[in-house]
Amino acid sequence: MKTLTCEVLAAGYSHHSKPFYVKSTRGLRNYLIRFQVEGICRALVDGEVRLIVPGDLLLYKPKDQYDLRVEEERQPSGELGVTSGDYYFFCRGTWLDEWWKRMDKHRHLKLTMNEDVLHLCRQTILEQRRGKAPAKEMAEYYLRLLCLTIERASHEHRRGSGKGRSFLAYEMKRYIEENALSPVKLEDVASHVGLSVSRAVHLFKSVFDQSIMQYVQQIRLSAARERILFSKMSLEQIAEMCGFNSYTYFYRVFRARYGTSPKEYRAGEWNNLID
Repeated sequence: MKTLTCEVLAAGYSHHSKPFYVKSTRGLRNYLIRFQVEGICRALVDGEVRLIVPGDLLLYKPKDQYDLRVEEERQPSGELGVTSGDYYFFCRGTWLDEWWKRMDKHRHLKLTMNEDVLHLCRQTILEQRRGKAPAKEMAEYYLRLLCLTIERASHEHRRGSGKGRSFLAYEMKRYIEENALSPVKLEDVASHVGLSVSRAVHLFKSVFDQSIMQYVQQIRLSAARERILFSKMSLEQIAEMCGFNSYTYFYRVFRARYGTSPKEYRAGEWNNLID
């Protein structure tokens, strides 16, 4: 069986504080993944020039036209200026050909700027710059992980778009997954997607058939369960680390969910693992 290839040709972070223009009249030679993380610009996507803001991901295949414009515009801060920053990856390979075929028609996606995504971008760039093996291979694997993350976001976008505003519900769900172990309030979740608390609560419930705080608790209990099984931390430390205000409350909700106390769960499940 032939190994599928995924080669990172060029990768970096591009920052512009002065007007900048680039245009490929003959089309791109390779795939280009571009992730806007700062300021704004305008780019050609599916035959039209669109405003690109932080969180916008652009995907181009070989032979696609590429037109990028960084000009003086009103920034997200409200001030007029020239600011644009993005991560970019030029790449090629048979693995990417297969990945592209699995992607849906969307070439302009929203990608959450969480630390996991930014870490993949940074590590791909770092390893690509080192150049030699094993860094070259590591850059390829980091890029594959980034592409798979993009693919998952694309599927969620398509699934959410088919249900109208439910895309915002998936954005709330992702936000909860990333922040559930920290103090998180309904106001934080609603603000993340630009909705009022009442509208956010109703939307999340209608899509996932559970409340926002029920899902927060579900994530926290799942994280606590893993730590009970695979760490030597005390149960009190686990409760605090997983976002529970008191061990008494943690004990009560854990027992309700799993049918046993945290202490009994640790002893019983650990015995099952080593039997």
